[in-house]
Amino acid sequence: MEVSMCFCLKKRLPYLMILAVIGISFLNFAQEFEKVQIETVKVTEGVYMLVGSGGNIGVSAGENGILLIDDQFAQLVEKIKRAISNFNGGPIRIVLNTHWHYDHVSGNEPLGKSGAIIIGHENSRKGMTSEQAYPEFDVKIPPYPEAALPAVTFTDALTLYFNGDEIRAIHIEEAHSDADILVYFRKANVIHTGDLYFSGGYPFIDVPHGGSIDGMIRAADRILNLIDASTKVIPGHGHLSNRGELQEYRDMLVTVRDRIGRQIKEGKTLEEVISSKPTADFDKGREQLIPPEMFVKIVYNDLSKR
Repeated sequence: MEVSMCFCLKKRLPYLMILAVIGISFLNFAQEFEKVQIETVKVTEGVYMLVGSGGNIGVSAGENGILLIDDQFAQLVEKIKRAISNFNGGPIRIVLNTHWHYDHVSGNEPLGKSGAIIIGHENSRKGMTSEQAYPEFDVKIPPYPEAALPAVTFTDALTLYFNGDEIRAIHIEEAHSDADILVYFRKANVIHTGDLYFSGGYPFIDVPHGGSIDGMIRAADRILNLIDASTKVIPGHGHLSNRGELQEYRDMLVTVRDRIGRQIKEGKTLEEVISSKPTADFDKGREQLIPPEMFVKIVYNDLSKR
């Protein structure tokens, strides 16, 4: 389904990212993508974060070449390649998909065609080979072409030895979706969380495709148990982060879930819960990405169906 919109990509990027997460095609935004700049953030020696439009990209650059974690949009691949060329890491050899949402994997097709090996959880490949429907938004996503699909899949965990590091890809069940993985660089002490963590904002939870607020909390707990105070945290969206900020995010999820859960037990409607503003004391600084009302609606719909 093609969706026509007329507002500026730069000014309305947070809202476009919301739509991107649920897979809307941006065929009408070719000219706007030309305006997107790829920002490079050095995380540690040989590891970088690229920020553009869509999910944050992780990069390992070294003697073995380039490993990417996610790849944003096909329209930005050439810009991404130019940014990476400054790292002197050679060709893009591996792409790890943290899940299958459009703003994280739309670059798969051109990268796969150019020779990169695409790796993801088995549910990412399954999701990408079938049509995905989002009745809330009247959106249907067609299957991805063969070149975009993960050529290597796994179920629980996968270890790559690349550029002198041990890189662990770990599946987290029923959190943001049914296919989430986090990627941990043991030597560099860096973790890419994918959309298990939105720094400086509220998360999108894909409840129809296996996500849940309880799963997001469990995911945050697991990441916190895996890392330490020195770990650099690359989130799916938002700024480069750390363990302290992730702890605050986890505590926010618990508090908002409990507030909404109590109101559901009291028989409150969705409109009443939204009007009570259960996120109000967390909203400052979280104006970007997912609007508070949307986050409350997602959590309410998740909890009320149980």
